[in-house]
Amino acid sequence: MKRIQLIILLAALSAFSCSDFLEEEPKDEMASDQFFSDRDHAFNAVNTLYRNGAPQMFDGSAYAGTPAIFFQDMSGLFDNQYKGQEVHASHAQQLTLNGTNISGYLDDRWAELYNGVARANFAIENIATTPGLTETEIGQLEGEARFFRAYAYYFLVRLFGEVPLITEPVVSLADEVYVGRSPIAAVYDQIVTDLLWAVNESDMAAVTMATNSGRVTKGAAATLLAEVYLTMSGYPLQEDHYADAAAMARRVVNGEFGSYSLTPHQMSGGNVDLPNSAYNQIRRADKTANEYIFYREYDAAITASDYPRWTVPAFAGLEDKVVKYSVVNGAYQPVDEFVTMYDPDEDLRIQEKQYFHTSVTTTGGEIITFQRTPYIWYDETALFTTGNSGKDVVIYTYSDVLLIAAEAIAQSEGVTAEAVDYLTQVRARAYWKQDPADIEASLSALGTQEFVEEVWTERNRELVFEFKTWFDILRTQRYPQTSEANPGEVTYVNVVGATNPWGKTYTSTYLLLPLSNNERQRNPALGDNNPGYN
Repeated sequence: MKRIQLIILLAALSAFSCSDFLEEEPKDEMASDQFFSDRDHAFNAVNTLYRNGAPQMFDGSAYAGTPAIFFQDMSGLFDNQYKGQEVHASHAQQLTLNGTNISGYLDDRWAELYNGVARANFAIENIATTPGLTETEIGQLEGEARFFRAYAYYFLVRLFGEVPLITEPVVSLADEVYVGRSPIAAVYDQIVTDLLWAVNESDMAAVTMATNSGRVTKGAAATLLAEVYLTMSGYPLQEDHYADAAAMARRVVNGEFGSYSLTPHQMSGGNVDLPNSAYNQIRRADKTANEYIFYREYDAAITASDYPRWTVPAFAGLEDKVVKYSVVNGAYQPVDEFVTMYDPDEDLRIQEKQYFHTSVTTTGGEIITFQRTPYIWYDETALFTTGNSGKDVVIYTYSDVLLIAAEAIAQSEGVTAEAVDYLTQVRARAYWKQDPADIEASLSALGTQEFVEEVWTERNRELVFEFKTWFDILRTQRYPQTSEANPGEVTYVNVVGATNPWGKTYTSTYLLLPLSNNERQRNPALGDNNPGYN
């Protein structure tokens, strides 16, 4: 079970290490010419990328949540019960963060992402000359390494803007250690180059990740590239890549990289069987091959998932009594302004025990109620029996591809029947009482901007557990607003000047994170902090 995780664990016990130019690790470990001396070394070097770099943005702890959750905290639309001690969360909500008061937190994210870059550079440099690899294995491993390098830089450039762009290994002190920041456009060019190679040149499999022993596939690379093109079309670059995003998403939808589809609801007597809705089927499964394009793999015996901890809140008398975890936390609780994006009468996702829930029934029959928390990560076995979960967590789903395609087609071609169909597929599954033909008709009548905003709204609702909201705000520079009087209706205003649910107003400063002042002292070549930060 979970073969890659076992390989990674064994690799961690081997002599392999990689120089990290930021952490300045000792240079006396096994040299690259010694390390890449047989086939297993190359596979181990790539296998470490499944646990280092961008994947670490989805790992966390009971109190802090994950970095991906922190990025959502920047929107002000989510809360963490332990934000009093996890100050990165409160500073994000209150827009009081700077390069000093969350420097340690920023240091960790910077080091994690650049560690992933360094390991990928090391692998890419040496895979092709490793003895014992077939040409197909070389093409597969280099494609995987390029995917993870691109993904790490994609986080870095969205979070920090201009960042050091390093594409070769740092293997000795004679190499350039202190690297300045490269333009945003140059970073995106490298991301696109890597992902185009992974999609078009590599020998990665063109099947789903779940049917590929958990290894990254061309479908994952194409999905990431489609989103990159969508992001490049928005702020800050504003380069028109909508047609490119549409073309790449179409390749995924049309089955070039494997068979993907939305999970249907199970029906009973002509109605949706709510305990067996698509969302509950996905929740109970370890992974869903048809819908999961890229996911973070966990194993209870090797690297356990913390996500079930965040499905029940703290301070409700649950710890070590009702559930097996000693610490639980509402680390990702949606605030009312987010919840009112959903229509309470029409949208299945906001119904109790679909996307979220507000109660737990004890073995003695007592019902404990609490503020809404995620239900999609709710793992009964972990919560009530083992206190340990190995369920995988999705990062990119097929619904994401459909919504990328809908937006990109509308922006490049107009509100076509194809764009309408893709949005309808996602919305019709959620609006389980409505006839899909009626949904399609209402969407077809919209102008381009109206339609695009409907896509944004659906992304907020559908992809809440893929942590897209803040990054969508950044690329569109539009902030969602809702009201209790009209739940399900969402309007968009300029993010600069918008006020979040905590009463704090966004300025252009907060469209990037600050650089850690610790990192700026370690690397003077980074120069001044991002505008507005000291």
